[in-house]
Amino acid sequence: MTSPNQAADNELLIVRSFDAPASVVFALWSDPVHLRRWMGPKGFTCPEATIDFRVGGAFRMMIQSLEQGENWFGGVYREIEPDKRLVFTFAWEEGPSAGVETLVTLTFEERGGRTIQTFRQAAFRDAAARDRHVHGWNGTFDKEETYLQQLGKEEYSA
Repeated sequence: MTSPNQAADNELLIVRSFDAPASVVFALWSDPVHLRRWMGPKGFTCPEATIDFRVGGAFRMMIQSLEQGENWFGGVYREIEPDKRLVFTFAWEEGPSAGVETLVTLTFEERGGRTIQTFRQAAFRDAAARDRHVHGWNGTFDKEETYLQQLGKEEYSA
C-alpha cells in the first residue's frame, strides 16, 4: 500500500498547487469550454472536447500538434464530488497505450485560497508505460496553471 504522497510502480502521481479556489480548479475539468483552452502539453491544442459530466457519462477529446497530429482519448466518469474529487477512466484510441484503460483520480484540497490538485493515474502495464505519461501530464498542468492565471482572480471571486 502506498501513502497519499507516494506512488506505486504502476501509478503516476503528480501534485500541483494553484492560486485559485478549489471550485475554479474543479470547473476547469468539468466544462469543455475550459478544457479546450488548456488540455494537452506544450505544443498541443485541444480543438475537440465533448463531455457528459455525470457519473456514468462519457468524455472524448482530441489533442493535436504539428509533429504528432491528432491524438484521441476518452473515458467514463466514475465519481464526481464537486470541488473535491473526480474519478474517471482514461484510454488512448491509438498509439503504444491504445486500448489500455487506466483510472484517473483527482482530488482538490483548498488551503488558504490555493488549491492542491493531486492527480493519480493507474494501473499502467509497467513503469515504461507510466513514464511515457509523465511529460505529457506535467506539460498539461503547466498549461492549466497558465490558464488559471489568465482567468484572473476577478473572474472567480464572485
